[in-house]
Amino acid sequence: MTTTGPRVEPVPPPFPPELQAVFDRIMPPGIPPLALFTTLARVPRIYDRFRAGSLLDRGPVSLRHREIVIDRTCARCGCAYEWGVHVAFFAQRVALTPEQVRATARGDGTDASWSAEERLLIRLVDDLHDTSSITDDLWKELAAAFSLEQVFEAIALVGFYHTVSFFANGFKLPPESFAAPLP
Repeated sequence: MTTTGPRVEPVPPPFPPELQAVFDRIMPPGIPPLALFTTLARVPRIYDRFRAGSLLDRGPVSLRHREIVIDRTCARCGCAYEWGVHVAFFAQRVALTPEQVRATARGDGTDASWSAEERLLIRLVDDLHDTSSITDDLWKELAAAFSLEQVFEAIALVGFYHTVSFFANGFKLPPESFAAPLP
């Protein structure tokens, strides 16, 4: 038997004050909390650990590079939910062209729509996704183009967004109303 709706009902509003305070810190004003967050909040210990590892702060990777890594990771994991949220919130903000948005889902590390550094990031996501490792040649190229802190951050983003994808896909979360559809 398979289910068609979400497997876990999210915590319904009104939210307890401490949970509302968390949502107020991470969501833009006027935007309700994502179903991913309200569903994870069903198990506070897991939601607390999830938030602790979220990498939502400003790190050493530019917002554009961060979004390329996140979008590619979610697309490779088949996570239409999170890919659609990120494309809706960030694609225009980081100046991703329609061709680049499509390439996060359908291109590869040779796609001409990317700069040389961006192609390295796509290749990094693909290597980690496909082999759980990074080839020596790619590592050398990454080390020449990015700081060690940036490489660590990119690897952490790939791992974290695999986890996000596992939750969203495992819960069978429906797309957010504003989300972009995965091509």
